[in-house]
Amino acid sequence: MKADHMNEMIAKLYLAISKLSTPEECRLFFQDLCTNKEIEQMAQRVESAILLKQGMTYNQVIEQTNISSATLSRVSRALQYGEGYKKYI
Repeated sequence: MKADHMNEMIAKLYLAISKLSTPEECRLFFQDLCTNKEIEQMAQRVESAILLKQGMTYNQVIEQTNISSATLSRVSRALQYGEGYKKYI
C-alpha cells in the first residue's frame, strides 16, 4: 500500500474520531474499532500519564497500572515532548 493512501486513511480515522461528542459515542466507536485488549492498553496509557503528571514515580505507576516499563517510558516521553497528552491531561 502506498504511503499517501495510508495517510489518507489515517486522516479519515482522525476525522471520524473528531466527530464523536459523548463518552457513549466514543465507547461504541472504539468497541467496534478495537479489541478489548487494545482499549485496555490505551486506557492504561492514559491512566499512567495522569499518574505521572500527578508526580508519581515510575515504580508507583507500574504498581498501580501494571504497565510495562518500556511503555511507561514512551508515555513519559510523550508527556514531556508531545502535544496530545498535554492538551487533555
